Amino acid sequence: MSTRPLIPVERRRNLGIIAHVDAGKTTLTERLLFKAGAIHRTGEVHDGATTTDHMELERERGITIGAAAVQAEWTPVGGKPHRLTLIDTPGHIDFAIEVERSLRVLDGAVAVFSAVAGVQPQSETVWRQARRHGVPLMAFVNKMDRPGADYDAVLAQMHERLGATVWAVARPVVEDEQMVALVDLVGERTWHWDAAGKPQVSAWTAAAREAYGAQRQALVASVAEHDDVVLDAYVEERPVDAAMLTAALRRATLAGKGSPVLPGSAFRNIGVEPLLDAFVAYLPSPADRPAVVAHGQDADETVAPDADAPLAALVFKVVNQAHGPLAFVRLYAGRLHVGDQVWRSGTDRVQRIGRLAVLRAEDTEAIEVAEAGDIVAIAGWKDVATGETLTATDHRLRLEAIEAQPAVLAWRLSPERSSDLLRLGNGLARLAQEDPSFRVSTDPDTGETLVWGMGELHLDVMVERLRREWDVAVRTGSPRVAYQETPARDSGAVEGKVAKQTGGSGQFARVVLSVSPHAGEGSVVEDKTTGGVIPKAFQAAVEKGILSALQDGPRGYPVVGVKVTVLDGQAHAVDSSEMAFHRAAQLGVRAALEATGTVVLEPVMRVSVSAPGVAVGDVLGDLQRRGGQVTGLADEAGRTDIEAEVPLAQLDGYTTSLRSLSQGRASATVAFAAYRPAQGQPALVRKQA
Repeated sequence: MSTRPLIPVERRRNLGIIAHVDAGKTTLTERLLFKAGAIHRTGEVHDGATTTDHMELERERGITIGAAAVQAEWTPVGGKPHRLTLIDTPGHIDFAIEVERSLRVLDGAVAVFSAVAGVQPQSETVWRQARRHGVPLMAFVNKMDRPGADYDAVLAQMHERLGATVWAVARPVVEDEQMVALVDLVGERTWHWDAAGKPQVSAWTAAAREAYGAQRQALVASVAEHDDVVLDAYVEERPVDAAMLTAALRRATLAGKGSPVLPGSAFRNIGVEPLLDAFVAYLPSPADRPAVVAHGQDADETVAPDADAPLAALVFKVVNQAHGPLAFVRLYAGRLHVGDQVWRSGTDRVQRIGRLAVLRAEDTEAIEVAEAGDIVAIAGWKDVATGETLTATDHRLRLEAIEAQPAVLAWRLSPERSSDLLRLGNGLARLAQEDPSFRVSTDPDTGETLVWGMGELHLDVMVERLRREWDVAVRTGSPRVAYQETPARDSGAVEGKVAKQTGGSGQFARVVLSVSPHAGEGSVVEDKTTGGVIPKAFQAAVEKGILSALQDGPRGYPVVGVKVTVLDGQAHAVDSSEMAFHRAAQLGVRAALEATGTVVLEPVMRVSVSAPGVAVGDVLGDLQRRGGQVTGLADEAGRTDIEAEVPLAQLDGYTTSLRSLSQGRASATVAFAAYRPAQGQPALVRKQA
């Protein structure tokens, strides 16, 4: 049993490492853990030996698939020990749910950028995800050892493409296109690293002060625009020392006004220690974060990070290991002890905590207690699901759930051997439990199993995990696209009626409603009835009937972007029931949608291609043949970056085609952009499933 030292909440940091694929997140995480003493040797991605990429598939492919949490301690020079919980997230868009649910529970994040490639498409996606969650951000410009590395160009791209206010709190010292040292503009120090990666720190010499004094003054002026303490000193021409500037940067970062940026080369162990210091200096502790809102039985409540308050915790990830499932939990308030009875929102029942552990990537270390601000794992709950709230049994609350993007692509799946059917079902159930963006359904016409995911790589990884972890040989069928429908126009008033009143107990309900296009997210149901024409006891059944009918539109796809307004109704004193009103509402919605007609929507993907100049014409021609619209072209160092939007249905086999067109020299990333009216309307009138 672990005997962790007691570290107050103010000295804890829960932070994520986010970036575009291949920016060096996992290599950086490995170096951070090594420098903090959590591991005794560093592994390399290309050797398949890193701590956080512990899945066999991750090591083979050299990519991060699942977010991995690890814990370490770091003591800044002259400071006190701090506990860091680091979550290394995937960079590929197909695994965006891992980033989404990590950012949901983290207090801060560091975005990693390649000093050569700069701000890439997925860099923008994860940066905006973090901003949407209100997560304070800082940045690390990695790969400063590579030819073509340009720190200032990345800073400019962050400002232009991300709209970020960036504060370069450190500058690289470059000799022969290699970063050999780091100048700390805040602390007025210079860091050097020897061949073994061991740092030496020295105060600025007169020459260094002359060389970098103007840049420090520019940093002070920039921070003064966002902090009154520094502004007063700047205007009065008083000196701004390291302590004042650090405190101001921290306040501004926590308020989301800007982001400190540091350079380095994780692979060469350069810049790692200053980055660890920066985590402590600039990113928030759990106590610095605003209270979260939880839904109580009678009213909403705010949940502050107080260990003495009633328990409130969120399950944000589930992993199935050889010895059973692990539920990753963020505690927002209260304490958890082994043996405690807690209420689970997902099952609406009370359950005992059998085992608690802190995370060491694929390993765990048992502990007796966790408290507000901790990220821990609960072992042994077989039916646990992402998004569940855990609370005290006498103070039940529900925290905001974690929303996954809708799956956009499906494969048909069948076992090669009929004897594998049971293992296939168990494997799919466990994978769906782990990943909310992966779902399983059945084709009602053929009875075949359909697996839905965020893209080809996502589904390919899931199928490979079935083969390896559940020993199921499977066949995959042709890809299918997740279409949607939306009303073409307003329907006007339409009636749905159930009337069975001949002999025995009857069924009667009448619902009058209208449907119309709705520009906001999701579907909206509005009740405009008056005078109790639909009794209160049946109003919930009406709404459920409406939502049920929207699951399957006239063309066989889910209906979105719709507003349903209930206008009138009628009940019978004896023969009305919830079932009758549920059915009447369904009939009304279906009749209204038939009257309006619907437009089929298809997922359109943002395709970002980096191609050599000689292949640009062929690549553009191929994109246009696939119905793509080119939205951007940029030439850089003999290559062209192409941005286009292409219907997902037209991207089957695109990776293979791109390799052929460019002789293997082009690369592409594909990310979901939006749902738009499908090309070829009204040809898409037959139901796919």
